[in-house]
Amino acid sequence: MPVLNPDIARVFDEIADLLEIEDANPFRVRAYRNAARLVQGLSRDVKTMVEAGEDLTELPGIGEDLAKKMIEMVTTGHCSFLEKLKKQTPPALAELLKVPSLGPRRVKALWHELDVETVEQLARAAQEKRIRNIPGFGEKTEARILEALQAHLAAVPRFPIAIAAPYAAALVRYLQSIPGVRRVVVAGSFRRGKDTVGDLDILATAAADSPVMERFITYEDVAEVLSHGTTRATVILHNKLQVDLRAVDESAYGAALHYFTGSKTHNIAIRRMGQNMGLKVNEYGIFRGKERIAGDTEESVYAAVGLPYIEPELRENRGELQAARAGHLPELVTRGDVRGDLHAHSKASDGHYSLQDMAAAAKAAGLEYLAITEHSRHLTVAHGLDPVRLRRQMDEIDAFNRERNGITLLKGIEVDILEDGRLDLPDGILSDLDLVVAAVHSQFDLPRGKQTARILKAMDSPHFTILAHPTGRLIGSRKPMDVDMSRVIRHARERGCFLEINAQPERLDLVDIHARMAKEEGVLLAVNTDAHSIYDFANLHFGLQQAQRGWLEKKDVLNTRTLKELRPLLAAAKSH
Repeated sequence: MPVLNPDIARVFDEIADLLEIEDANPFRVRAYRNAARLVQGLSRDVKTMVEAGEDLTELPGIGEDLAKKMIEMVTTGHCSFLEKLKKQTPPALAELLKVPSLGPRRVKALWHELDVETVEQLARAAQEKRIRNIPGFGEKTEARILEALQAHLAAVPRFPIAIAAPYAAALVRYLQSIPGVRRVVVAGSFRRGKDTVGDLDILATAAADSPVMERFITYEDVAEVLSHGTTRATVILHNKLQVDLRAVDESAYGAALHYFTGSKTHNIAIRRMGQNMGLKVNEYGIFRGKERIAGDTEESVYAAVGLPYIEPELRENRGELQAARAGHLPELVTRGDVRGDLHAHSKASDGHYSLQDMAAAAKAAGLEYLAITEHSRHLTVAHGLDPVRLRRQMDEIDAFNRERNGITLLKGIEVDILEDGRLDLPDGILSDLDLVVAAVHSQFDLPRGKQTARILKAMDSPHFTILAHPTGRLIGSRKPMDVDMSRVIRHARERGCFLEINAQPERLDLVDIHARMAKEEGVLLAVNTDAHSIYDFANLHFGLQQAQRGWLEKKDVLNTRTLKELRPLLAAAKSH
């Protein structure tokens, strides 16, 4: 089976989890965590690098031992060290680690204190109120664990879009190489840019004698074939991702692509519009009686019901049909509109590369400016900066900019919002920065009123510029904070500051609904990568999809401005 970057990252994360349960050296655990994040963010496949004979130890944080494990995974499909670790711990513990709010430390405590090894035992312990007696847990933690466990058991498996993307790309390349195949496209929620996908819907057009279906079910990453026919097949990959392939006629390609892209409610609305015009709309085309009048392209589908083409990211039946009818569809922001990135880290805090390396990578990605925003001192796990170290970095940025390297670095900080709403660094140093990106990194479980008040107070700081990853969610592992986002957005409008769409694939925060709410309130949003590596600038794609799903246009995004246009906006926010 092919081993893609997400597979390697998943193995490293699992190793880190098991090592933490075993009380291994924290630096060793962190090395695997950092390696997982690095590999996940690489723009190139590790497999390709290994086949080309490249030295993996040249990657930051990848020593000889980690490089050997990566080579082993690529060449054999497994990791012997992970298998060894699994033999040393109960196998069911891995399932416990998938329950949100249960990290390795809590799993270890539950195992040692209550002999909890399975989700069933965990549920019983919570229901019997035994968890609260473990030191450091308590009644509230017990209640949260039970709630998270119930949600975990009821949830349909979904994959973050950035995790699904490499598998989708590999499948598309494979299918396109099959004789007789003409076109291959991934439809469904993946094409609409949703932050998670339940499966992959792939459409292909091919010659009648193409072996595309037979080749699909024998793809080397297929673990199970659920169904197999002449025009449709469904498989499960080794990572549990379900993939549906449908072969469609060229004459019906547009109708099928529209139908299988969805969303369901969008399609139903289009179908009803067609019915009101005496038309039948389905995946085979647009019909007047028995005559097919459209369906070879998606544009023809919309034109048949009197509408202009609607971008996939908008197809959620949230007003896009009315906007299309009125000629008011947004001209969605694109990658070419983005001029800079306002949230990035170097190895001065928890990044992997030097300030100079990050600048060079941002320039290579076509950016004109980059804000260096290290963590502040409160986030000790990220080696956050105190005022002395921050002042030193500011001097380094000034020196870099004097050299005229073809990109401008902005002086910033990702400062912690403390529990009482104060910022983690004094006004004296914050006032000398180009921008202050503020974020919540602790106390995610405060009650709604307190959490909202905490953020509003931070926004009232005279140096506050951008609220980073506003809800604090981590997809699949941490729920969004309970915060009144409508109040936060209105306060940002009144205060004259900005909010972020964080493009890190595990965040994608703000969500699309809140992004659209901000647009309607006139609050500018910064689509930032939160880059910790030179490879992370590629994640702008995912952040922009989130922005597009929120109906954002170029004018709605802060960092589509030139540096000359941007500076007064940053200064105005800080001088409010």
